[in-house]
Amino acid sequence: MDKFESLSSRFDGKQVLYITTKNLDYIRVTQEIDFLKAHAGALTVIGSKSKSYPKRLLHVWKCLMAQSMKNIDVGFVGFAPQLVVPFFKGKLKKKQLFIDFFISVYDTMILDRKKFKDGGIISGLCHKLDEATLKAADAIVCDTKAHGQFFSEEFGTPIDRLYVYYLHANEAIYHPMDVAQPEGQANSNKKVLYFGSILNLQGVDVILEALKEFAADDKITFEIIGPISDKMQKPMQPNITYIDWLTQEDLAKHIASADLCLAGHFSGDIMKAKRTIPGKAYIYEAMQKPMILGDGMANHELFTNDDKHIFVEMGNPKALAKAIKDYFDYERN
Repeated sequence: MDKFESLSSRFDGKQVLYITTKNLDYIRVTQEIDFLKAHAGALTVIGSKSKSYPKRLLHVWKCLMAQSMKNIDVGFVGFAPQLVVPFFKGKLKKKQLFIDFFISVYDTMILDRKKFKDGGIISGLCHKLDEATLKAADAIVCDTKAHGQFFSEEFGTPIDRLYVYYLHANEAIYHPMDVAQPEGQANSNKKVLYFGSILNLQGVDVILEALKEFAADDKITFEIIGPISDKMQKPMQPNITYIDWLTQEDLAKHIASADLCLAGHFSGDIMKAKRTIPGKAYIYEAMQKPMILGDGMANHELFTNDDKHIFVEMGNPKALAKAIKDYFDYERN
């Protein structure tokens, strides 16, 4: 699997139609649109700014039905091509078709979130939807080599049609910066930060369990940013601050004030966690922050174990707690 950049020549001077059902300001979408603007001869984008996924999907379908393919050379379906390609296969397959297989419906709904039983009717339908979408594409973009290998093995996708395009942080927002010390944080205190959307594969339960090891610690403070449910039994310690939500600009400032960041993923029993590089890892890297990563195969594609990138066993709270303690011991030595 070559990097996606090796495909750039296939867009040179071409009329490209880019389609996405995800919101237009989503990092993966803006990344691909910028890439196509830089390489295509001309670019037409079908997408929606609506916050409602059903409304965005209906808008995209309506626009695609009205879209003439006469002057289009290449069709590129971004996030969730499963919601577009099977229903417009006849139209899109008249041209070269590229898709971004950022997520697998089967992997996400059955193996990751376990919404339905594997091997059941719904599971089979999800699998066939993924298969049909992959089969229709001339080139498939995925976010890691590990995911590409999984798609090839699970769905029978030829490896030579798979290309890796890693995520990028928005460096207009996320870049090294100096910020004032947060009010109330002693200069001698070390700050550890985690942010996320609190999905199961992120292993937030592992983080919360690890933080209990620091209940009596007055030298390290923790900042957990994300919509954590009370059902997750959050440890209520004086050295932990929980924040539900921040704008990206404010989030960048909070990251800048951290001494160590938790990237993950830390779930030990969801295979997708091992095949995915967390989006936050790209952000921490852009801001030049040291981070702790789950010891999954995908993370090793881009990062090497050193004083800025610390790998820990996934699913092991004690290993995570030890890595945090060891890091600050290293800092003091």
